[in-house]
Amino acid sequence: MPGTILTTPNPTTCVPSRAARELGLNRAEFELAVQLGRIRTVRDEGGNGRRVERAEIDRIRAEDGFPDTLRTRVRLVTTTGAAALMDISPGRFARLARLGLLVPVRFYLNRYRVVVWQYLAEEAEQFAARDVNTHLLKGRTPETLRSQVAAGVDLRPRNWRGRHLGFLLRDAEGDPWARAGALASLLPPDEVVAATESPAERARLERLRPVPPRHGAPGTPSADIAEELMTAQDPDEIMWLRADLEQTLAQARAGSQKERPRARSPRPSPASMRRRPGPPVRPQTPEAARERRRLLAWLRGRRARNAVMAAGAGRSDGTRTCLRGT
Repeated sequence: MPGTILTTPNPTTCVPSRAARELGLNRAEFELAVQLGRIRTVRDEGGNGRRVERAEIDRIRAEDGFPDTLRTRVRLVTTTGAAALMDISPGRFARLARLGLLVPVRFYLNRYRVVVWQYLAEEAEQFAARDVNTHLLKGRTPETLRSQVAAGVDLRPRNWRGRHLGFLLRDAEGDPWARAGALASLLPPDEVVAATESPAERARLERLRPVPPRHGAPGTPSADIAEELMTAQDPDEIMWLRADLEQTLAQARAGSQKERPRARSPRPSPASMRRRPGPPVRPQTPEAARERRRLLAWLRGRRARNAVMAAGAGRSDGTRTCLRGT
């Protein structure tokens, strides 16, 4: 129609793929930015995962240096790249990472099924910029650290699991059952069985289990290696995760009991109502019995007198008798 302007509605939220395009990120960078809290998401009311509010996209685009600043915050480097940023040898960086001084954020398996750890470039640069770390970057490594490396200490898998658990708990948003599912995903199956009370609880945790990162088809050597890295191995780590899981499950059970509606008492059936005994019958005294008989006789006499009066009125008024017959 002339003068009519058609406008496209501007939704308040958008799907992750659309948000990634508008923010200049690929899928992996966007997922990492969400995990790190660089991009805030909200639950989809339709139950289809997460969405990004339009206001959040506008906030990020308005930051100084966008989009380079955002992409720098989610830039990943391997051991070689991190060592170059810190101006040290890859061997020294690997020793620092084994001792837990730098925490990996992701890993993948190369074609030789060797685990390749990835680190945030921003964190590597920050570590090198601190004066307290200068003695770790130059000169001889302290004896205490060298002895630990010689003993085979490697905290990279454990530190990755701790960081990954933080991502999962952030997604749980305070839901105790979702938190329990995240904790159970890092424990061996027998520990989950020992911490739960029934098969129904274990089935519920399995449904809430976060989808693990894919590293090869299930059952392949690569998938087995990845599953081992994603499962707690050290006894103290297992003990800590199980204790946290038991506490979280107790909170989840208490919340479920509060939400459970009270059971209504069943309505009595007609048969049970007929069988229900009535009030006790009090014995009547002779005086009360005589008074009751006099009252019944008076009522019968009154009904008879009313009937006689009504018959006389009908004979004297033919119209009323005709109306009663229709």
